[in-house]
Amino acid sequence: MNIAVYCGAAKGKDPVYEEAARTVGKWIAENGHTLIYGGGNVGLMGVVANTVLELGGKVIGVIPDILFIREQRHDGITEIIDTHSMSERRNKMIELSDAFIALPGGPGTLDEISEIIMFIRIRELNEPCVLYNTKEFYEPLRAMLLLMGQEGFMEKDDMNKILFSDDIDEVAAYITKGNKE
Repeated sequence: MNIAVYCGAAKGKDPVYEEAARTVGKWIAENGHTLIYGGGNVGLMGVVANTVLELGGKVIGVIPDILFIREQRHDGITEIIDTHSMSERRNKMIELSDAFIALPGGPGTLDEISEIIMFIRIRELNEPCVLYNTKEFYEPLRAMLLLMGQEGFMEKDDMNKILFSDDIDEVAAYITKGNKE
């Protein structure tokens, strides 16, 4: 299974974020999955990719032709796919992936996982979507999505299509179940 992981090009201030990236990378590698990610060698992106590689797993990076991002390119991964833009990168990652996980990150991570949530909501995607909720990082987003439902801007059932968890066993079960339905 191809697992897209969206995450920060920074490691964050708390080492717990780096540990979460290692946990997800270890799970991907040990279960024979392939990591699909942004192609960087820095931050949580580098941690998750390097963890998968260290354990003998396959890593596919999708990287746009943007100088700032290209300077962070990971040259040691299994495969790299070059794209012209961030939009093309997002589309390619979606096309390649069977499930989506967002580790903590910045505006880029939020942009990418928001697109996945939107596509699930409008039924363009049916793949599992996980917000890896390390240190309750995604609780403000969960509250916003719940408010959208309460105020009639989102169906309440849409929240059932998104898992907020930092328990790798729960995440694994959710992803496995989601790909069997």
